[in-house]
Amino acid sequence: MHFLDQAKIFVRSGAGGPGAVSFRREKYIEYGGPDGGNGGKGGDIVFEAVPGLNTLIDFRYTQHFRAPRGKGGAGSNRFGAYGEDLVIKVPVGTQILADDEDRTLLADLTTEGERLVFLRGGDGGRGNATYKTSTNRAPRQHQKGWPGEEMYVWLRLKLLADVGLVGLPNAGKSTFINAVTNADAKVGAYAFTTLRPQLGVVSHHGREFVVADIPGLIEGAADGAGIGDRFLGHIERTRVILHLIDCQDEDVATSYRIVRDELENYGAGLEDKAVVLALNKVDTIDAELIEALSEELREASGLPVLALSAAAEIGLQPVLDALSEHVGGRLDGDFEEEAADPDEPAKSWSPL
Repeated sequence: MHFLDQAKIFVRSGAGGPGAVSFRREKYIEYGGPDGGNGGKGGDIVFEAVPGLNTLIDFRYTQHFRAPRGKGGAGSNRFGAYGEDLVIKVPVGTQILADDEDRTLLADLTTEGERLVFLRGGDGGRGNATYKTSTNRAPRQHQKGWPGEEMYVWLRLKLLADVGLVGLPNAGKSTFINAVTNADAKVGAYAFTTLRPQLGVVSHHGREFVVADIPGLIEGAADGAGIGDRFLGHIERTRVILHLIDCQDEDVATSYRIVRDELENYGAGLEDKAVVLALNKVDTIDAELIEALSEELREASGLPVLALSAAAEIGLQPVLDALSEHVGGRLDGDFEEEAADPDEPAKSWSPL
């Protein structure tokens, strides 16, 4: 399945049905009077966050959504049927943005099963029976149905994950996520093997948390260099960032600062998130050099440095332990900040 994290669509709710003009005509019934019923309400546009989706690719091929209009009223005081609501299913974590210069945020669907009536259908028109008065016994006026609402909107997906995986290209992020999760990320001996975010679920000491791997950052990513920083939005909701540094880099401290600078330039609170810092690919160097490079990173970052080799599966457990401490070791999949109700039964969650 191809990954798409933003799409522009057109949505329109249904118009209301027209009211009817009708008069009762029955044998032996004198002065039957008006009996035109009201029109039915048009269908609403409803967005629903559903599990099992992690891409907006369907909206590349279907971009126009129109709810049906209400049916017209009829004689014998029969009201028109309501138009059915049009439910648009989107992945959990989808934002709805206005199609304006500022891309104003209109809604954020972060909870599984969350539903939002985005555009309300138009009300049905009044039939002539509702216009009858003591002085107007045979009204012929009626209302057309009220029109629906329509607009263009942008859908933007921000994946829900506990851990965000960052680093320069070829820092070993894909190898790490393959080693600790059920993901099958592409691995290659060249930069930018990861072209789209990857999700994986870690099972660690009976606990589960979700890791999101995004394409590598290079200097100037905030200005569009490389793949740019557009995928950083997928780690805005994470609780902790795992920053991997390749021990083969010429200057590991510089490698650290490049990525940190891009996170700060992006903003959105990424620079304030908790960080677990790990020196990767340590199976290729000796212990003395590992200690020297770790000391350089500690001085540059002010953080503890863990030694790691995802390919050789060295040092994975200490890294997962550190991540679990920040994630909180949740048993459920609740991404809200509030603590889970201890009386509620625990359940596992997966976005895949």
